[in-house]
Amino acid sequence: MRAARLIKMVLLLQSRPAMTGAELARELEVSERTVNRDALALSEAGIPVYADRGRGGGYRLVGGYRTRLTGLGRDEAEALFLSGLPGALRDMGLEDAASAARLKVSAALLPSLSGASHSAAQRFHLDAPGWYQEPEAPQLLPLIAEAVWDDRRIRATYRRKDREVARELEPYGLVLKAGVWYLCARADGTFRVYRIDRFSSAESDGARFARDEDFDLPGFWAERAAQFARSILRAEVLLRVTEQGALRLPYATDRAAAQEALAAAGPADAEGRVTLTLPVESLTVAFTQLLSLGAEVEILGPTELRERFARAVARMGDLYE
Repeated sequence: MRAARLIKMVLLLQSRPAMTGAELARELEVSERTVNRDALALSEAGIPVYADRGRGGGYRLVGGYRTRLTGLGRDEAEALFLSGLPGALRDMGLEDAASAARLKVSAALLPSLSGASHSAAQRFHLDAPGWYQEPEAPQLLPLIAEAVWDDRRIRATYRRKDREVARELEPYGLVLKAGVWYLCARADGTFRVYRIDRFSSAESDGARFARDEDFDLPGFWAERAAQFARSILRAEVLLRVTEQGALRLPYATDRAAAQEALAAAGPADAEGRVTLTLPVESLTVAFTQLLSLGAEVEILGPTELRERFARAVARMGDLYE
């Protein structure tokens, strides 16, 4: 356990000019006293860890010290080769750079680990696009990706419904979701999300912007994705579900909405059925989703949806009579 922590400490110090004791303690999930003891142990082992005392002090490596990758185990090496998305790298124009990087890593590994790349590729493959659609990389993606890497502003024209709008954007990050590329960018001081295939033009004048170091791309995307999922639930239906229907409801409709509705529902009636109000995208979508539950769900309202179910059941009864 300690050996792994010491290696991680060296790699952290190698990746940055210096780190405070508090920063190292947070990254390593230990106390600052433990950080101090680990730094002494590394120094005694011949690794040039230097501690600057005082308010602005911290820890750093001196003499241009660099560790080698020969300490990687097979599982670590295979995980490293799994970390890339070949299709995504190709779309962003980084396929050649990624290939060169993999070759350099392979060359640095011990001979016993030389097959890690092939082993990982033959056992795991990530196919990001959804079914029934032909993935197509947006033409402007490489330019936007380059601006993201270099923190360069872009001026873009974006299609919004029946009109086009021009925006000056600070591109912070790219997200590939179900085969669709999105740009997370700051415009007029506010972070927004744009579908890249809706950009009709984009160009950069080379001007850089000051990145907000507190911006967390995964956290921002998760929050916006949750907001979007809630925003499309614009209607409500009143249901009575059986115990089996309650178990299947989260798999037939929006999972989060179904779980919240079930949690807020009252106790079951004498027949074991629970009455709840479920947010849905629309009554048409709700009809398709809830019909799959059959007799495990009863529509109580709105009336137009209940009548639609009644007609559907009657037609099915005639069909199978």
